[in-house]
Amino acid sequence: MKNWKRMLLSLTISVGLLASAVPAMAAPQETSIKVNDETVEYTAGAPINDKGTTLVPLRSTLDAMDVKLTTATDDTITAVVNGKTITLKSKLTRINGVTYAPIRIVGDAAGYEVHWDAATRTVLLVSKGGETETVQTGGRGFMWEVESNGNTVYLVGSMHIADESFYPLRKEFEEAFAEADYLGVEIDISKAADEAQQKIVLDLGSYQDGTTLKDHISNETYAQVGDILKQNGLESNALDTFKPWVVESTLASLKSMKAGYEASAGVDLYFIQKAIERKLPVIELESYESQLGMFNNFSKELQEKTLKATLDNFDVLDDGVNQMAEMWKTGNDEQLLKLTNSFSDDEEYNKAMLTDRNIGMADKIDGYLKNGKGEEYFIVVGAAHYLGDHGIVKLLEGKGYKLERK
Repeated sequence: MKNWKRMLLSLTISVGLLASAVPAMAAPQETSIKVNDETVEYTAGAPINDKGTTLVPLRSTLDAMDVKLTTATDDTITAVVNGKTITLKSKLTRINGVTYAPIRIVGDAAGYEVHWDAATRTVLLVSKGGETETVQTGGRGFMWEVESNGNTVYLVGSMHIADESFYPLRKEFEEAFAEADYLGVEIDISKAADEAQQKIVLDLGSYQDGTTLKDHISNETYAQVGDILKQNGLESNALDTFKPWVVESTLASLKSMKAGYEASAGVDLYFIQKAIERKLPVIELESYESQLGMFNNFSKELQEKTLKATLDNFDVLDDGVNQMAEMWKTGNDEQLLKLTNSFSDDEEYNKAMLTDRNIGMADKIDGYLKNGKGEEYFIVVGAAHYLGDHGIVKLLEGKGYKLERK
């Protein structure tokens, strides 16, 4: 299992950018909804999982919660809860004439706690103050606070891929976010499906010169790719048009999705969605071009080396993701530091993925702290960016700031 941690780096430290541009590979899994331990029976439509986000038929779900739907447009829902009219913002999806909405947004707005029972793949809506034996809570996670010149910055370590068991987040996250004037993220992945972003992925990640994957990697590595694709019900040449760094991320995403972890359930996207609801400005510390360009600029040797590590350890990848999820939920700084240090065995990889990016992000955070506008920033980036000799925490301490672990 050598280097199994490194093969997860593009999933846990760089946002999952490729899901909208490469073939969909994970088979859908059924999800159930319970309201105060009563299973919701759907006659029109059924809950679906959209890349980690559970979408439910809106009217039937609201009826089960004793909530009366008034109107539903493309991005606005008006309903009556306990005699009070509420309005919430959420992108709605229409499938075969049925209107779907994200269950977490709907449940929260209707006054329910939303939990996830991974063992039974059930979303549990619990009236606040009620009880259920199967409720699972989220975790401690990673957060630091730093103040300067009347400004406050909260630094949150994300797992870019997650599942519903990460939620609800502990109150310190929600309270800090509620006071924020800005949300800062590596990149705004809510725009991942935009045509312009998909074009960047395809332009950088696929071969434009008439060659294919097998022309750029060894016969052994190419055969391994084909074997894994066939094992997952796909043609062995399904990814031939893509470069090794895209193939590596796609296969790792495939495995993590089958284990129940997806980028659209990640901690950063959770806060991006809440920022959209609040109309809170979202600022990017990096860009699609910079992140994708970093992967694309890896040497040919490094791209195959990283792909080979994923192939050699494919069967245990889900175990690795489970370990990282547990690390996040327990907020284990020691394990996070150990994870970060494990990436240092390849100078090219470590410099691009961590060192250079950390410097750029720390400099931007330094600018937020210095502007003297009395503002609060809630910054969410991959957890592995924070610790270690080249981590954001030490870089900010080197600039004279004092950070408090929350």
